[in-house]
Amino acid sequence: MQGAAPDPEPDVARQRELVDAFLAASRAGDFDALVAVLDPEVVFRVDTGPADRRARLPVRGAAAVARQVLSRGAPFAPLARPALVNGSAGAVVAPRGRVFAVIGFTVARGRIVEIDVVADPEKLRGLTVGE
Repeated sequence: MQGAAPDPEPDVARQRELVDAFLAASRAGDFDALVAVLDPEVVFRVDTGPADRRARLPVRGAAAVARQVLSRGAPFAPLARPALVNGSAGAVVAPRGRVFAVIGFTVARGRIVEIDVVADPEKLRGLTVGE
């Protein structure tokens, strides 16, 4: 059925390979490498909380998402560390141990099809990063 959500990749190791490639491309500022790991119809969402004026609509499409990641996410890319998020490969941004953002990825068809960034301070309250 067209428009149905794809079945997520069940292999966490394969998910991790794609998320690691995404993080490496983000850190290097490599637009083409980012587009290569993103599904053409990828959706990028950021949850900064209801009171934040920076709230944005979802970004759709590999090129648009890659541009968004490279323009707005560049300062955070070096701080992102691999993590399990809801049982899947993800990342956490926690400068000086304080969780600033949790990033969940959905991998399907050999590409990243969804990226969900949670940066709502209320939702992140109490989260810590182990050493």
